Amino acid sequence: MPTDSIERSFSSVLRDIVQNVQEIVRSEIRLASTEIREEVIKKKIAGLLLLMGVLSGIFAVLFTLLGLVFALSRVVPDWAAAIIVAASMGVGAFAMTSAGRKRLREVHSAPVVN
Repeated sequence: MPTDSIERSFSSVLRDIVQNVQEIVRSEIRLASTEIREEVIKKKIAGLLLLMGVLSGIFAVLFTLLGLVFALSRVVPDWAAAIIVAASMGVGAFAMTSAGRKRLREVHSAPVVN
């Protein structure tokens, strides 16, 4: 036999259930927010490392080209060495750009589905 001190009204039990569900939802939102923040930090660090790697690679290419100019300047005048390296890079850039444009033209965009 339940006593009056043990018995709770239906509205009291329902109120406790709603409060517990609200607290669970709040906790899940806080957890999701923390997880998202941690992922953003990880991606930011990865992006910075990638950027530093790309910049280092660009500098490596530039110094290699400068070394090539210096090497050629032993055979031809300095200005000619610089022009030879620049023209070679221009031809390579033109070839890669043309190939890229050709491939882009071959790509068919997907039809838009309504």
